[in-house]
Amino acid sequence: MERICRLLNDALSPYQARLDALDSTGNRQLSVHDEHGAVILQRKVSPRQLQEQQLLVDLVDGLHRDLQIAEGRLQPCVIAALQHQRQIQGTFA
Repeated sequence: MERICRLLNDALSPYQARLDALDSTGNRQLSVHDEHGAVILQRKVSPRQLQEQQLLVDLVDGLHRDLQIAEGRLQPCVIAALQHQRQIQGTFA
């Protein structure tokens, strides 16, 4: 798990990620902290998300998006519009 934390920290720099111990459902709490130690994001993650490469990539992509929203650099409505546009293009492709 230490290796996964290092990977997350590298991917989310300058933020720091912390994984708590397994909970009663087998998941872990992932916390992302800013440079002052304040919690910016928290997610429950399954062991599978941390073990399978594609799921880990998807997790990091989602965290990047959520950090942009938390920083005010991306609005949730923009994400919804982009997803809608992809769906429309997918039906005509």
